Amino acid sequence: MGQSQPGSKPVLVPDVSQRQIEIAYSFTGAELLLFGAILYPGGRLPTDDKPSDIVVVVKGPTESILVREKEKIAGIWVNAARLRYRSAPSFYGLVSSRPIRDLVDDRTRAIYELGLDSLQLSPASSAPQDEQDRFARGLVDLKRRSNLYYEAPGAVEITDGVLYRARVDIPARVPVGRFTAETFLIRDGHVLAVATKEIEIRKSGFERFVARAAQRWSITYGLAAVALSVLFGWVAGYVARRV
Repeated sequence: MGQSQPGSKPVLVPDVSQRQIEIAYSFTGAELLLFGAILYPGGRLPTDDKPSDIVVVVKGPTESILVREKEKIAGIWVNAARLRYRSAPSFYGLVSSRPIRDLVDDRTRAIYELGLDSLQLSPASSAPQDEQDRFARGLVDLKRRSNLYYEAPGAVEITDGVLYRARVDIPARVPVGRFTAETFLIRDGHVLAVATKEIEIRKSGFERFVARAAQRWSITYGLAAVALSVLFGWVAGYVARRV
């Protein structure tokens, strides 16, 4: 990346439409609006013809996940191999003003984890590289099909080279926790500025009560769940006999 004098770099001033997203039983997803401004040194736009691009990456809390590979043996699908990842993002959404491969090189994408093919997934074993790559593609494909990983090139609008806005879709099956929204200003293949905002996604109402009960009183919660299962089973059997 090129060198510049202190104070000569642009600054991002980002914000989000919601700092907290509440998930209730009727939650079907949400649309998160991210917007902001690019403050250039001296308040002057660059005089060259090189465009400024914005990339926004929304990440969910990391999780440990086990990926199993299935193999068809004698006409039956069975688990063949598996690989555990220590810290895969539970959600990853990237929106950009142009396709990310048109903006930065492979090295820069890897440094900032810009793009699904540049995620640092931290496998828990020292499997051969080709096996790690195969499982990484499988994990990304599974998350994509659940709408938990996605890229949306062209989804960021930039007005007058200064104001920008982007929309990120939050699916119904999104995990709860603290999310980060990272905004990158990119010009001429270089990341010139980065800004981060935090977003909290949490359960509300009865769902929040159940989640807290499971965390704080795990033994009591487990016993209650077993008791309810037995009760519902007994009721179902009683109704079946009476019909």
